[in-house]
Amino acid sequence: MKFRTRIQLALMALTTFSVLALGWLVRAEMTRRITAQYERRVSAFAGSVEHDLHARSAAIATALSALCTRIIDDNRFRSAALNTEPGARRYVLDYAGTAMQLMQLSMLQVQDAEGRIVSSGHFRNAFDRVEPLVPRALASAGAGKLAVVKSRRPEGSFLALARVDSFRIAGHTFYVSGGIELDDAFLRSLSREPTVRVAFENRGRVEGSHHNIASRLRVLFIDPDADEVHAASIVVSHNTSELSALRRSVTVWIAVVLGFALLLSTLASSIIAARITRPLTALSEKTRRVDLDHLDINFDTARTDEFGSLSRLLAAMTQRLRSGAVQLKEAERRATLGDLARQVNHDIKNGLIPVRNVFRHLGEVASERPDKLAGVFHERESTVASGVDYLEALASNYARLSPQVRRVRCDVSAIARRVAGDRGGREGVEMITRIDPGAYVVGDALSLRRVLENLADNAIDSLGGGVGRVTISIGRVVGGVEVAVEDTGPGMNAEEQARIFDDFYTTKEHGTGLGLSVVRRLVMDLDGTVRVESEPGRGTRFVVEFPAQDTASTREQD
Repeated sequence: MKFRTRIQLALMALTTFSVLALGWLVRAEMTRRITAQYERRVSAFAGSVEHDLHARSAAIATALSALCTRIIDDNRFRSAALNTEPGARRYVLDYAGTAMQLMQLSMLQVQDAEGRIVSSGHFRNAFDRVEPLVPRALASAGAGKLAVVKSRRPEGSFLALARVDSFRIAGHTFYVSGGIELDDAFLRSLSREPTVRVAFENRGRVEGSHHNIASRLRVLFIDPDADEVHAASIVVSHNTSELSALRRSVTVWIAVVLGFALLLSTLASSIIAARITRPLTALSEKTRRVDLDHLDINFDTARTDEFGSLSRLLAAMTQRLRSGAVQLKEAERRATLGDLARQVNHDIKNGLIPVRNVFRHLGEVASERPDKLAGVFHERESTVASGVDYLEALASNYARLSPQVRRVRCDVSAIARRVAGDRGGREGVEMITRIDPGAYVVGDALSLRRVLENLADNAIDSLGGGVGRVTISIGRVVGGVEVAVEDTGPGMNAEEQARIFDDFYTTKEHGTGLGLSVVRRLVMDLDGTVRVESEPGRGTRFVVEFPAQDTASTREQD
């Protein structure tokens, strides 16, 4: 993932998280406040309903008290209440109905001390029925508690918010129970709000519909038919659909704001990421073009921020690289000249060895047997001539700095015998050859001689001037010719074998470390392979394999 993409995603995630957190907090706070405000409003309605109920109950009590006063002052009622004549009783029987209409009550009945109904305005036929429960229960409820009475009328039963009062005539106590009907119209008049509902609840059953209950007003329920009195409730409930709709509206608006914020954050993050990554992209493009051959890249900038500091740092680094590249090229040039000088020295020393041996032999013959000097010179003249030819070929090749490898049919056996003969006779060193006379390869005779001379000299030097044996073996193998040079020296460990063909690596006190590296390079030029087999204390064996004459390349390398 690109750095620009990571910045853009990070900015979008930060914006989204911030907007989500802010939206959640705003929604939670708005919901809390709106809900609290709504609940306070509903609670105020519930208090208003309770106040209205108590006010209606108090109005009923006031009306009943006034009725009792009028009854006491009504001489006809006083005389009729104690008279059993049909005409007198009819006046008392109709009295409650007339008074109920005048006081706009839904229920009104007058009972004696035993609970016998002497006049009933809502149900005239209840005359003479004994129902002592209603006045006693209403009286026990007191003035501060609301009571609901289940009453009857000809068309059926109904509920009434009721109160009770009493009066005395000639030492007899009478009770007046009255109230107003607790129907849906009455309950709706209490709510005053379309979302608020008031209903009567009796034994868990609600008369009328409601939603969420806000409050319950405890009332005393009196059922004369069942002859029981128990607690009931006036329930104030409210419809929460408006609150739910408000919450949904807040959620929708927050989602809209969030989407708009995400769109803006995407655009803003793209612009910010582009502004941040543009100088980085430019620096990356310039840095990509930097290498040792192209150190002229201009990192100069007028910026004063972190990108400017980075540009100036890269400019300083490029300047140091330019200086270092110049020094490195000079060091490489000197190292190349030094390597070439060491290689020339090494090759010339190898060519001078047989010549030096011949002249040393001639010197010994001249001092000990002067008469034999001419014969020995003629015997060793070819060795001197071969050494001089070798040095001339080296001089010609180095004159062009690129040695010419001329591929022709070469007799490896003859080259191996000459190399062994030139190094034979050294004190303490036994040279052994095991040569297949039919071993031919396609290559350069000079290169093959240099390979064999370096391997033979390395084997002799490994003996350390002591007694030992060096064996040169030439033989045909499957697919080519194998040349092996083996010594009985101290051998090498694994670490020395791994580095033996490296330039300038040597285990000799005065060695140059070029002999075996030259061998490896020359063998590779002749399409061959070279390997070493050695164990500490058991000598070393170098094996060179060249391709067979019929499969070798015959092209010339200039």
